[in-house]
Amino acid sequence: MLTPPPRPAPPLPAALLAVAPPTLLAWNVAPSATALNQLLALAGWALLLLLVPLRQPLPARLAALRAAWPLQAALLLLALAALASGVFGSLPASLMLSALGLLAMAMMVAHAGVTTGATDDGDALPIAFAWAWLVTGLLGLAIGVVQVFAPGLADGHWIASSNLPGRAVGNLRQPNHLSSVLLWAAIATVTLLQLRRLTPAAATTAFAALVFGVVLTASRTGLLSVCLLALWGLLDRRLHRATRALLLAAPLLYALTWLAMVQWAELAQHTFGGAARLAETDVSSSRFGIWANALALIGANPWTGVGWGEFNLAWTLTPFPQRPGAFFDHAHNLPLQLAVELGLPLAALVLALLAWALVRMGVQARRAQGEAAITQRMALAFVLMIGLHSLLEYPLWYAYFLLPTAWMAGFGLGRCAAPPRAGPARAPALRVPAAALALALTLFAAWDYARVAAIFSAADDRPLDARIARGQGSPLFAYQADYAAATTEVEERLRRRGFAGATHFLLDTRLMMAWTEAWAAAGDLDRARHLAARLREFHNPASRDWFAACAPEAEPVPEPPPVQCTPPQQAYGWRDFLPQR
Repeated sequence: MLTPPPRPAPPLPAALLAVAPPTLLAWNVAPSATALNQLLALAGWALLLLLVPLRQPLPARLAALRAAWPLQAALLLLALAALASGVFGSLPASLMLSALGLLAMAMMVAHAGVTTGATDDGDALPIAFAWAWLVTGLLGLAIGVVQVFAPGLADGHWIASSNLPGRAVGNLRQPNHLSSVLLWAAIATVTLLQLRRLTPAAATTAFAALVFGVVLTASRTGLLSVCLLALWGLLDRRLHRATRALLLAAPLLYALTWLAMVQWAELAQHTFGGAARLAETDVSSSRFGIWANALALIGANPWTGVGWGEFNLAWTLTPFPQRPGAFFDHAHNLPLQLAVELGLPLAALVLALLAWALVRMGVQARRAQGEAAITQRMALAFVLMIGLHSLLEYPLWYAYFLLPTAWMAGFGLGRCAAPPRAGPARAPALRVPAAALALALTLFAAWDYARVAAIFSAADDRPLDARIARGQGSPLFAYQADYAAATTEVEERLRRRGFAGATHFLLDTRLMMAWTEAWAAAGDLDRARHLAARLREFHNPASRDWFAACAPEAEPVPEPPPVQCTPPQQAYGWRDFLPQR
């Protein structure tokens, strides 16, 4: 007698586990404000792959893989680019391995989405995701309301305090990130209304509240995304009348709640961050400047780019007298970022594959019927929404956005698979081992991060040199330990290793001043002068005292003048500062 296969876990708890904790956790451990959130995302998705197995006939599985190959090929090319940057370029191993791990997980999650989309009963899990995102969005909204209307209750442990007065930032501490979570929840609300899982009254209330949450973030990206919701309602004539009306009303809801917030702030003598945003003179928040600089770097490195993960180093060390004042580690535009780091040929290929996958999802969304059409359109809307965000920021560099996007894209492409011949349903043989390995590696990453976090903990009484040396042995987070080594007084060997690693992550004022002085101490005054000249271009207040010695009225006038006070005698490129291999 055959034993029936074990019943899979209910999809809703598994979906909630994957999407809610990573975006709602406020507690963080230095040095990274989002490391724990990303580790939770990785663990949650690994558990979902373990708890919600999908059984398919082999022909169905092969058809799904054929349908999804553009997405998987694009992710594989990105992984190869990261590998090449570490093996053949100068990217530190810890940054390379971190990127490879995240991209490998994205490929696994995309495959799970493809498998779901290609099954006959594949709508249960996307509907569970719709409920999970609605719950997550409403909880995120509650956090944002506290941050704006009762900031004193934000203790930093359960609710993060906002560093932007009068603006909701969520527990991810970034208004654009909270905005994207709320907008995904709005898409989920519309989906559940269309599926008749929510009543019109409940859906309208939730949708209006979520749009109000976007107003509280004062995110310009959020405003554009609200307009994208209205465009969906305008173009999709197969939606129910109530669903279309809700989508079309999104900009009106945004405008009304914005005006209400302005009036409340005036009457209550309270701060509304959105009003301050309207007074800003730079509507792009320095994006126009960084895009112009990125185009210049592409012009200088058109074929092979600067290498995966090397944008910040190349941009910081290239002369840009009119550069933005912030320290950017990303071009804040996905096509530009790929072009500047991978080069035009490879970036064009990756973008073409992603565009092909998106077009196939759109075509299938138009062809699909019944519930399958609704969940297909939800997946397409999720991907388009985060795609719009990716034209202005870099949300896909965070696991809690990349993995849901990979699953939705995979699910949409799985729907494109032709109906296969019937056959015995089997679970993929490698599903459980692969998911278990992903979970084990995530737990290892958490332990590995704890080794580095000890450097920044006042409770750890071990000598700083010992903690830094141990942290520099981390396979995934050594670059964080390298920063501590480069910017503190520790053994010279630790500092040298620190500069070799930390400078590829994010060059900021403190690191650039330390690096300048290190080059000067090594006797290479001209390279030190080049670094100082680049730092001067940022006009950063943190470097004001350092450059004060160069002012004409400075007394006594040092002789010879400090290294930061004289220009370099020759021109240098950013590659002139890479260690010799």
